[in-house]
Amino acid sequence: MKRIMIDKDRCNGCLNCSLACMAEHNPAGKSIYVLNLTDIRNESRNFIALDRSGKPTPIFCRHCGEPECVIACMSGAMSRDPATGRVTYHPEQCAACFMCVLSCPFGVLKADTAERKVIIKCDFCGERETPRCVENCPNRAIYLIEVSEE
Repeated sequence: MKRIMIDKDRCNGCLNCSLACMAEHNPAGKSIYVLNLTDIRNESRNFIALDRSGKPTPIFCRHCGEPECVIACMSGAMSRDPATGRVTYHPEQCAACFMCVLSCPFGVLKADTAERKVIIKCDFCGERETPRCVENCPNRAIYLIEVSEE
Protein backbone atom coordinates (compact mmCIF):
# COMPACT_ATOMS: atom_id res chain seq x y z
CA MET A 1 0.00 0.00 0.00
CA LYS A 2 1.08 3.54 -0.69
CA ARG A 3 1.41 6.36 1.79
CA ILE A 4 1.85 10.07 1.22
CA MET A 5 4.94 11.30 3.00
CA ILE A 6 6.06 14.84 3.74
CA ASP A 7 9.58 16.24 3.82
CA LYS A 8 8.84 19.44 5.68
CA ASP A 9 12.32 20.83 5.05
CA ARG A 10 11.65 20.84 1.29
CA CYS A 11 8.33 22.72 1.50
CA ASN A 12 8.46 26.40 0.61
CA GLY A 13 4.70 26.95 1.05
CA CYS A 14 3.98 27.49 -2.67
CA LEU A 15 0.49 25.92 -2.29
CA ASN A 16 0.78 23.94 -5.53
CA CYS A 17 -0.46 20.92 -3.57
CA SER A 18 -3.59 22.75 -2.46
CA LEU A 19 -4.31 24.10 -5.94
CA ALA A 20 -3.76 20.67 -7.49
CA CYS A 21 -6.18 19.15 -4.97
CA MET A 22 -8.81 21.78 -5.70
CA ALA A 23 -8.41 21.33 -9.46
CA GLU A 24 -8.66 17.54 -9.19
CA HIS A 25 -11.94 17.78 -7.26
CA ASN A 26 -13.40 20.69 -9.22
CA PRO A 27 -16.82 19.74 -10.65
CA ALA A 28 -16.29 22.27 -13.49
CA GLY A 29 -13.22 20.42 -14.79
CA LYS A 30 -9.75 19.33 -13.75
CA SER A 31 -7.78 22.04 -15.53
CA ILE A 32 -6.14 24.65 -13.34
CA TYR A 33 -7.44 27.25 -15.81
CA VAL A 34 -11.10 26.62 -14.88
CA LEU A 35 -10.45 26.66 -11.14
CA ASN A 36 -12.50 29.30 -9.34
CA LEU A 37 -10.51 30.22 -6.24
CA THR A 38 -13.46 32.08 -4.72
CA ASP A 39 -15.83 29.08 -4.83
CA ILE A 40 -16.03 27.85 -1.24
CA ARG A 41 -17.68 24.61 -2.43
CA ASN A 42 -14.37 23.47 -3.87
CA GLU A 43 -11.91 23.21 -0.99
CA SER A 44 -8.49 21.67 -0.83
CA ARG A 45 -8.20 18.50 1.20
CA ASN A 46 -4.77 19.52 2.40
CA PHE A 47 -3.34 22.77 3.62
CA ILE A 48 -0.12 24.48 4.60
CA ALA A 49 0.31 25.71 8.16
CA LEU A 50 3.21 27.57 9.66
CA ASP A 51 5.08 25.90 12.49
CA ARG A 52 6.35 27.72 15.57
CA SER A 53 9.35 29.04 13.67
CA GLY A 54 7.24 30.27 10.74
CA LYS A 55 8.29 27.41 8.43
CA PRO A 56 5.58 26.13 6.03
CA THR A 57 4.34 22.69 6.99
CA PRO A 58 2.11 20.61 4.70
CA ILE A 59 -0.83 19.11 6.61
CA PHE A 60 -2.18 15.98 4.93
CA CYS A 61 -4.38 13.04 5.88
CA ARG A 62 -2.03 10.28 6.92
CA HIS A 63 -4.48 7.43 6.32
CA CYS A 64 -3.41 6.14 9.73
CA GLY A 65 -2.94 2.45 10.48
CA GLU A 66 -5.34 2.75 13.42
CA PRO A 67 -7.32 5.84 12.40
CA GLU A 68 -8.92 7.70 15.28
CA CYS A 69 -11.48 9.17 12.85
CA VAL A 70 -12.74 5.68 11.98
CA ILE A 71 -12.82 4.63 15.63
CA ALA A 72 -14.76 7.77 16.62
CA CYS A 73 -17.26 7.57 13.75
CA MET A 74 -20.57 6.31 15.10
CA SER A 75 -22.43 6.17 11.78
CA GLY A 76 -19.93 4.11 9.79
CA ALA A 77 -19.19 6.99 7.43
CA MET A 78 -15.45 6.56 7.94
CA SER A 79 -13.79 3.28 7.11
CA ARG A 80 -10.34 1.94 6.40
CA ASP A 81 -9.69 -0.41 3.50
CA PRO A 82 -7.29 -3.08 4.79
CA ALA A 83 -6.02 -3.81 1.27
CA THR A 84 -5.12 -0.24 0.29
CA GLY A 85 -4.72 1.28 3.75
CA ARG A 86 -6.82 4.24 2.68
CA VAL A 87 -9.28 5.83 5.04
CA THR A 88 -12.45 6.50 3.11
CA TYR A 89 -15.32 8.84 3.83
CA HIS A 90 -18.88 7.89 2.83
CA PRO A 91 -20.93 11.13 2.95
CA GLU A 92 -24.25 9.32 2.47
CA GLN A 93 -23.72 7.65 5.88
CA CYS A 94 -22.46 10.74 7.69
CA ALA A 95 -24.52 12.11 10.58
CA ALA A 96 -22.48 15.35 10.61
CA CYS A 97 -21.54 14.84 14.26
CA PHE A 98 -17.93 15.74 13.42
CA MET A 99 -16.47 13.31 15.95
CA CYS A 100 -13.94 12.41 13.27
CA VAL A 101 -12.84 16.04 13.08
CA LEU A 102 -12.44 16.22 16.83
CA SER A 103 -10.55 12.95 17.05
CA CYS A 104 -8.00 13.46 14.25
CA PRO A 105 -4.68 13.85 16.07
CA PHE A 106 -3.22 15.80 13.14
CA GLY A 107 -6.03 18.34 12.71
CA VAL A 108 -6.52 17.43 9.06
CA LEU A 109 -10.23 16.73 8.81
CA LYS A 110 -12.63 19.63 8.54
CA ALA A 111 -16.27 20.30 7.82
CA ASP A 112 -17.05 21.78 4.43
CA THR A 113 -17.14 25.55 4.53
CA ALA A 114 -20.23 25.98 2.35
CA GLU A 115 -22.77 23.96 4.33
CA ARG A 116 -20.96 22.31 7.25
CA LYS A 117 -22.64 19.00 6.46
CA VAL A 118 -19.85 16.82 5.09
CA ILE A 119 -16.20 16.18 5.84
CA ILE A 120 -13.42 17.33 3.55
CA LYS A 121 -10.62 14.78 3.52
CA CYS A 122 -8.03 13.30 1.19
CA ASP A 123 -9.34 10.53 -1.04
CA PHE A 124 -5.99 9.85 -2.74
CA CYS A 125 -7.59 11.40 -5.85
CA GLY A 126 -9.79 8.37 -6.36
CA GLU A 127 -8.47 6.03 -9.01
CA ARG A 128 -5.38 8.06 -9.94
CA GLU A 129 -2.10 6.14 -9.66
CA THR A 130 -0.45 9.14 -8.00
CA PRO A 131 -2.38 11.82 -6.13
CA ARG A 132 -2.29 15.14 -7.91
CA CYS A 133 -0.73 16.95 -4.93
CA VAL A 134 2.26 14.62 -5.19
CA GLU A 135 2.57 15.16 -8.94
CA ASN A 136 2.46 18.94 -8.58
CA CYS A 137 4.92 19.49 -5.74
CA PRO A 138 7.88 21.25 -7.41
CA ASN A 139 10.23 20.54 -4.51
CA ARG A 140 9.24 16.92 -3.96
CA ALA A 141 8.29 17.76 -0.41
CA ILE A 142 5.28 15.47 -0.91
CA TYR A 143 6.01 11.98 -2.14
CA LEU A 144 4.68 8.43 -2.12
CA ILE A 145 6.27 5.43 -0.55
CA GLU A 146 5.25 1.81 -0.60
CA VAL A 147 4.72 0.42 2.88
CA SER A 148 3.73 -2.97 4.19
CA GLU A 149 1.32 -3.28 7.04
CA GLU A 150 2.50 -5.41 9.90
